Amino acid sequence: MELQLLGPFAVLDRGRPVLAGLRRQERCLLAILALEAGRTVPTGRLIDLLWNGEAPAGARSAVHTYIGRLRASLGPDGVHLETRSDGYLLRPDDHVFDTRAFEDGVREAAAAVDDEERVRRYDRALALWRGEPLADVADEALRDRIGRRLAALRLSAVEERARLLLSLGRHERVAAELPPLAEERPERERLVADSMVALHRSGRPADALRLYRATCDALRSAFDAEPGRDLRTLYDQIRRDDPALRRPVTPVYAVRVRGEWLPWNTSGDPALEFCNTYAGWSGERRPGSEWLRGYRTLAVWAGHLDLLDDRTATRLLRRAEEWPEEAGTVLAAAREFRSALYACVVEEGDGSGGRSFGRVAEVVQEAMRHAVFLRGDDGLGRWSPGPGSGLRLPLHAVAQRAADLLADPRRLTVRVCPGKDCGWLFLDAGGRRRWCNMGVCGRAAAEADGRRIPS
Repeated sequence: MELQLLGPFAVLDRGRPVLAGLRRQERCLLAILALEAGRTVPTGRLIDLLWNGEAPAGARSAVHTYIGRLRASLGPDGVHLETRSDGYLLRPDDHVFDTRAFEDGVREAAAAVDDEERVRRYDRALALWRGEPLADVADEALRDRIGRRLAALRLSAVEERARLLLSLGRHERVAAELPPLAEERPERERLVADSMVALHRSGRPADALRLYRATCDALRSAFDAEPGRDLRTLYDQIRRDDPALRRPVTPVYAVRVRGEWLPWNTSGDPALEFCNTYAGWSGERRPGSEWLRGYRTLAVWAGHLDLLDDRTATRLLRRAEEWPEEAGTVLAAAREFRSALYACVVEEGDGSGGRSFGRVAEVVQEAMRHAVFLRGDDGLGRWSPGPGSGLRLPLHAVAQRAADLLADPRRLTVRVCPGKDCGWLFLDAGGRRRWCNMGVCGRAAAEADGRRIPS
């Protein structure tokens, strides 16, 4: 049996519709149970959803009647509704749910290493959407209540797919598909920004500027808000026909891992590498100097530096797709920790070092509350982030390494590369290095007086 919820609700038996004769409210009840297939939905919640908090006196009896009619209609086709305590459960059995296929497809796309393959998997997953979920059985208020997570996951997938297509130079495809959705969701500024970039690269700057102005009007009308700084900057760049917008920006000194640009390793210590994603270039910011662009980058980075194993990183990516708001909160916390750790390590002269240490210590203590002590393959014990960390696991992992560094005399050997466009942090235990190991910093100075740059 196939249950389709991503659009008008349908239950098909080898392509044959089987919901004929059922009332709208009964089909709505079945759809709610299908969204929660395998989990018991309490009768009270079903009543609240079906009548939107304004249930009549006989609502509970009505639900029992609906369940009886659904069992009589669908039982012969193998769809089983079970009574569990004060609720009901739809047994998933071997039925096919387009919602689950969509979620699995998004997870597979996020886990793919090759960008082309990621785009293909996003295409397959997004093709399952046939319109507004449950468009024929639920009103807008109910769809928002029961389908919010799926809708957010879809938008995240659309944004990630657009970013990939732009990085692959397929701006015409993005320009043809994305702007209508960006107009519908002006609060998703990443959708708007990617649409504007695609339109500009497709030779349609006037349309890009028109989309920006429409977004401004919509934000003011619906949210009494103005576009963010990044979107305003993009608007100015398009008006000036900034050459940097005409092609995908490739970060400087970066490696591509699981579709994410990550910085070269320069310091030999994960805590300093985390700071380096912030310090980047001390002069004018170059493309890619801000590496920590999203939660996905954070999780992939932690896996790349062996702070997490690949399986854990993939699991976190899946959960981040399902809970984008929580992932965004963790990303903001990671950026704050990164800034505090950098200030703490370099002990900036404005006296912020002590305050920064306190902020770092708070995160370290939080990480240790969730830590577990495990025996590694080498036979040595070590503290590792525990499963209770949830999406904060990458942050807790780097916080533990930061604690190791700050408690070690090596901390006193941290240096800041004085390169004009650099600023990377590195360890100089021998006291003989001045430059980082980029291979370009200090080269001009060394060549001028015939010296060799220490490695």
